[in-house]
Amino acid sequence: MAELENPDAMPKLINFLSSLLQRVSESNDVAYRFQPQKISVFHGLTRPTISIQSYLERIFKYANCSPSCFIVAYVYLDRFAQRQPSLPINSFNVHRLLITSVMVAAKFMDDMYYNNAYFAKVGGISTTEMNFLEVDFLFALGFHLNVTPNTFHSYYSYLQREMMLQPPPVPESSLTLEKSLKLHLCFNEDESSHQKQQQLAV
Repeated sequence: MAELENPDAMPKLINFLSSLLQRVSESNDVAYRFQPQKISVFHGLTRPTISIQSYLERIFKYANCSPSCFIVAYVYLDRFAQRQPSLPINSFNVHRLLITSVMVAAKFMDDMYYNNAYFAKVGGISTTEMNFLEVDFLFALGFHLNVTPNTFHSYYSYLQREMMLQPPPVPESSLTLEKSLKLHLCFNEDESSHQKQQQLAV
C-alpha cells in the first residue's frame, strides 16, 4: 500500500492501533474479571508499566520492518482472538502478543528482518522467552500466516475508515476480537475463496 509509505501515515496508524488494543484490553479486563482465566506464555505476572502506545511506538522505531507488517500483525491478532477464545487479549498479555505478532509478520512479509534476539531486546524480554512466544503463537494460529491481498485490503480499508472517523455500516453478522466485545467490524476472510465468514475482534 503506497499510502503507508507516507511519513504521516504510520504515526496515525500506530496511534489508532494502540488505542484500539487499549480498549480491547481494558474491556476484557472487566468482562473476565470474575471468570477463571487460562494462563499462557503470553501472560505476565503484572501489567507492564509501559503503555501500549509507547510499546508499539518502540517496536515501530526499532524493528525497522515494512509498514505492511503492522497491518499483517493486526490480522494475526484477530486470528489469534478467533482461534483462542479462552485467551482473550487483556492488559497482562497484549504486550507480548504485540511483539510476537510483529516479529512473525516481519519474517513472513519482509525479505530482510532482525532475528529473535533483536526483537527480544526491543520487546524487553529474554531471547528464550521470545522463542517460546513465537512457537506458541504459530501453533495458536494453526500456522495460518498467509494473508491474501483481498484480506489485507479489507483490514487496511477498515482501519483507514476508522482513522478518518467514517466507520462503515455494521453488517448483520458483526464479528469481534471477543464475541462479547462489539468494538470492531467484521470482514469476510477466506484465503482461498474470500467467502469464509471470519470475526474481526475489536
